[in-house]
Formats: sequence, structure tokens, C-alpha cells
Amino acid sequence: MSPSLDDLPLRDDLRGLTPYGAPQAPLPVALNVNENTHPVPEEVADDILDAVARALRDVNRYPDREFTHLRESFAEYLGHGLTPDRIWAANGSNEVLQHLLQAFGGPGRTAMGFGPTYSMYPLLTRATGAQYVAGTRGPDFTLDPASAAAQVSELRPDVVFLCAPNNPTGTPLGLDVIEAVYDATDGIVIVDEAYQEFAPRESPSALTLLGERERLVVSRTMSKAFAFAGARVGYLAADATLIDALRLVRLPYHLSALTQAAATAALSHSSTMLRMVDEIVAQRDRMSATLDALGYHAYESWTNFVLFDGVDDPRATWQALYDRGILVRDVGIPHSLRVSAGTEDETTAFLEALASIDSEA
Repeated sequence: MSPSLDDLPLRDDLRGLTPYGAPQAPLPVALNVNENTHPVPEEVADDILDAVARALRDVNRYPDREFTHLRESFAEYLGHGLTPDRIWAANGSNEVLQHLLQAFGGPGRTAMGFGPTYSMYPLLTRATGAQYVAGTRGPDFTLDPASAAAQVSELRPDVVFLCAPNNPTGTPLGLDVIEAVYDATDGIVIVDEAYQEFAPRESPSALTLLGERERLVVSRTMSKAFAFAGARVGYLAADATLIDALRLVRLPYHLSALTQAAATAALSHSSTMLRMVDEIVAQRDRMSATLDALGYHAYESWTNFVLFDGVDDPRATWQALYDRGILVRDVGIPHSLRVSAGTEDETTAFLEALASIDSEA
């Protein structure tokens, strides 16, 4: 008989926890994990393949531990006067966040987010031995500068997560909230901009706030706007001294030569890769308008997904969509479901399936 977790000498603080996991199923339309469902353009894919092929010739050697060329490419892409020594990268933004928690969290320390927000924040926090505390948002999931700062001042966390725009709600986050939270703590403030490319073009990034704020971090990912989820590449910008702290906890050679080559090649085609963003935003807005017309309420979203409420039985609706070949996400918010913006055909399939469920109700 196979042992259970209870039979193993597992850390006490991990007992009773469940691993992160969105449903994975081979359905025709998968709109549940906020992927970019558009394939990498062929001309970009060809260049990436060439770069990976060149890297394979030296794969018997360890990769560049400092991933120099990739950091240069990220600095150029982000702009704002950033230099490579202010850039860090890892295998997905989750590992970037893990590095930050390993360096600035850990046993006896506390990390804080404002729920509902990205479900990996508490999981990463607890896995690195720290305690996670959830702050609160307004009824419409917005964050007010005074309220956010007051909560941070009261709880005095060592690390604060600000998801901008927020996952799973899509809610924008003003720079005034970030400034207020930063001023209210002596800890690290992480602004997670995984979906920033889907925000309105005129909306300023938290990168504009870095300046001399040595405890501020802005993290990003290539998974969403760059259609690079399978490559697992996340990155951040911060003060160069903070970057030095991350070297203390990273594993040696944590970014493979093949990952570095693929990501650098993709970044050299950033304008081509980002053309998909406009189409995704158009489908997102189309979804929001149609959901409202169907009698649901679509929350304002600056991301590549839409959270909508007015769902009488989220589990039943999720299952009915699943039975029609559509995979969406039940994120645990009462009477709500979340759906990613896909291609035009995928968006149409979702909306038609939801309308057919309503007509049968």
C-alpha cells in the first residue's frame, strides 16, 4: 500500500495544503489559465528555432550564469532608462517571486497581498517558510491608497504583493496606491505587472516609480503578451543592490542556455509579438459587452481575461461549458467565473455556448 503524505516527515506548515493546479483537459477551447492562445508568428518561430539550434552546439557547457544578453534585451524592451544590472530573470514569474521570497521572506517573516488576488502568492510564501496575510479590497475589487496604506501599516509585512492589473479580477491599480503602500512599509513592495501589456497604452507602468526606491520591484512575464507560456520566462526590474540579493538564493545556472536563446530571439521581435495584444484586447472588450448584454456583469479588465458575475451556480455553469468543449475558470469568487480572451473563433465559441446554456435554463 502506498504511503500518504501523513506518513512522511513533511514540514508541519505544509500539512493540509494542496498544490496549485488549474484543470488541464484536452478540450477544443481552453480559456481558463490566461494563456495567449495565438501561436507565435511563423517568422518569429523560425528565428527562435535558429537561435536554439546555435545554442545546442554548446549545450555540453554550462550556460551564462548571469544571462547577460537576455538581461540586455529585457532592459532595452522595458526602456525607462533601465540598465542590465537592474534586471533579473528566471523560469517563469513564479520563480522570480520565489527568489524574492527566499531573499526577503522566510521563517519568522510575513508577506501580504490584497484578496482576491493571484493564488500563488500564499502558496509561494508558505513554501518558503513565511506567513501569508490577506488584506482586503473594496466591493468592486479596487484598492484605495489610504485603505491599502493603513492595512500595510497595521500588519507591518516584510513583503507586499500588488498585482497590477489584478488577477483574477482584472482590476486596474493606480500608481498612487503603489506610492502609498511603499511609503507605509520598510519592507519589499512587489508590483506584479504580468498583464501590463494589455492595459491602455496611456496608462503608466510602475516602472516609472523605480527611481531611487530601492525596495520597489516590478515583475513581468513573457507568458501572456509574448505567447511564451511554454518557455517559462519571467523577469523583474529593481535596484541593482536588490538584484545582488537574489544571487544569494538562486540555483547555479538556473536559466538554461536554450531558454536564454529562445527568449532573447523572441524579444528581438517584440513589435511583431505584441501585435497580437490589440486583437486580444478587442476580443476581451467584445466578451465584456456581450456578457453584459446576456445579463451578466463583466468587471472592468485591463488584462487578457474577464471576470463576470451574475452566475447563479458557477459549478453547474462551468460543467455545462465543459460539456460543450469550453474550459473556463471557477476562481472561487461567489456567483462568478473567469474567462480568458482567445482568438475571435474561440471567443465566439464561448459566447455562443454560454448563450445556449442560458436558453436552456
